[in-house]
Amino acid sequence: MYEPIRTKSVHTPADHADFPHRTREEELDIQLAGHLAALLAVTDELGLCEAGDRIAEQVARLRGTPPARHAGLSEAPAPALHRRAHALAGRTLVVAASRADTAVAILSAERMDAHTAALSADPSHLVGAL
Repeated sequence: MYEPIRTKSVHTPADHADFPHRTREEELDIQLAGHLAALLAVTDELGLCEAGDRIAEQVARLRGTPPARHAGLSEAPAPALHRRAHALAGRTLVVAASRADTAVAILSAERMDAHTAALSADPSHLVGAL
């Protein structure tokens, strides 16, 4: 009456799958390196060489190889870049905290403070400012 199933079920447990598995720590390392690389790109665009070098060291530690550094200029105004860098540093801080990576967490917090200070010094970042 019913035809038997001849193929493997899509509901087969993933434990028996033939693809490589990564641990939670490996996944967090990949995510953290990605956030740091994005922060590095914005930092380089802002021309912050010393901060960029510190970020690049952490990316190299996580990936095992130094990052490619190319400041692809977006022609965005400095306040917009500082806001973007602040947001990226915040994301990096969250992942670093969940990974318990103190060095990256401290670096991220410092970068957030630096970008906040840069925005505070520039009154054009206020809504409605000319």
